[in-house]
Amino acid sequence: MRLAGFCLAALILIGASCSREPQSTTPAVVPSPTPTGPRVELPSGAVYSLEVARTPEETAQGLMFRESLRPRSGMLFLFQDGQPHRFWMKNTMIPLDMIWLDGEGRVIFVSANTPPCRADPCPSYGPDIPIDSVLEIGGGMAEREKVTPGSRLRILDVARPPAPTGPPLITPKSS
Repeated sequence: MRLAGFCLAALILIGASCSREPQSTTPAVVPSPTPTGPRVELPSGAVYSLEVARTPEETAQGLMFRESLRPRSGMLFLFQDGQPHRFWMKNTMIPLDMIWLDGEGRVIFVSANTPPCRADPCPSYGPDIPIDSVLEIGGGMAEREKVTPGSRLRILDVARPPAPTGPPLITPKSS
């Protein structure tokens, strides 16, 4: 009798375990949250959150001394002077992709996987033509996100500073 009860209990347990739908072993895909605030949409469709360098001090500091950069993030440097702007990697700890843009968000020049520079003299990078802004993102991301000269980036929720007025801050030396 005990054996019959044991067999009946075993059959019930086996039947119960077979009647359930199998559980998926594939982990659920959790979408990345869409960034808010200043951001850029790249040609691949990826959206990166941005820090914006607005002051001369923020521009000079840039991403120096940072040991890492969050995924899908970068720094945008805004210029209003209609001049060329070359960048260097002095005291930058990580390789960066530097992307020069015109006023329409069109990519003018890309310096990909630009290496850090820890000792003088450090080379400078960039085109010798007027640009409107420079975007810095992690090294290798420009290629991954299909950023090439001529492609267009959408800068979102970034207020432009007013154009400078009055005499230039730097006057050319007279000969």
